[in-house]
Amino acid sequence: MFSKTRSVLILAAYAAVLSTAGCASISQSVSELISDPIQTNVLSGREGENGPVLVVKIDDTTQAHPQVGLEDADIVYIEQVEGGLTRLAAVFSSTIPQRVGPVRSARISDIEILAQYGRVVFAYSGAQSKMLPVISAANLNDYGAQRQSPTIYTRDESRTSPTNMVLRADLLLEKVRSDGREIATSRSVGWIFGDLPNGGTAITEAKVNWPAATYDVKWSAEEERWLIFNNGIPNMSASGTQHGPTTFLIQTVEILPSEYGDKLGGVTPYSKTIGSGTGFVLRDGKYFPATWSRPDELSGTTWRALDGSEMPFARGQIWIALTEKNPQFTLDSAPTKE
Repeated sequence: MFSKTRSVLILAAYAAVLSTAGCASISQSVSELISDPIQTNVLSGREGENGPVLVVKIDDTTQAHPQVGLEDADIVYIEQVEGGLTRLAAVFSSTIPQRVGPVRSARISDIEILAQYGRVVFAYSGAQSKMLPVISAANLNDYGAQRQSPTIYTRDESRTSPTNMVLRADLLLEKVRSDGREIATSRSVGWIFGDLPNGGTAITEAKVNWPAATYDVKWSAEEERWLIFNNGIPNMSASGTQHGPTTFLIQTVEILPSEYGDKLGGVTPYSKTIGSGTGFVLRDGKYFPATWSRPDELSGTTWRALDGSEMPFARGQIWIALTEKNPQFTLDSAPTKE
């Protein structure tokens, strides 16, 4: 399957040689382009390499917006943290941006979520003291800010603390390689990609709630993605584009109190992502009720339609909302186009 960009390039190449070469040359030139395979990332189906996996904890409060580099993530997890707020874990592989942020601290849910990706590089601003040994013992490359140079974990003077830490992701990966560490590259984590399946319910919007945060995703037929609004405000990137995945997953999980807490006395919630449950797959302007299953921490998460068949995702960025609340959908009342 060719992307729109790829198709345009082929047509341009065809036009370019049409006026300067014979039929044999035209055929050879176009054949070379077509036979050159497009590399796609196994995590998101995006064009790009199956490169090293970097996971960055990113602030999700109003003060933290606009976020930096998040549009390049292959996968973005939305997790509940203290006070009912949300925080993001962004998984990068197909493209590693130079800068990512604002970087914030790790949470206990991250350890379980990230295990399925292998020995990733984990970037975060810090963690509770009794959780640091847990991170160090996990099967990941622990590269939190507390032991790294300020040239890697920089401060953006245009922002205020604690939402002004920005990671130089390129320099961090150079450091990990220079340390001789093994870094996991992209591998399947359970889901598949494919054409839009039959069924589903056409919607214009979905709303997902946490105790102190709300996400709205609104389908853009023009852009063919779900535009994200955080607490009613367009969720923008520092580059000026609105965040919006092609597939948005609502994964219903148990959210339990953990033994950890913040310095203000808030209990850190733990989102249980091992086991099975229900959820919704949003793609191509529709939602599909689904089930998810992950038997253990090393296994990926499989999503199935209610008839038991594997549920294909649309190729492109994926956001996963880990929540225990049912979403609200706004049905699309427009007539279906044949």
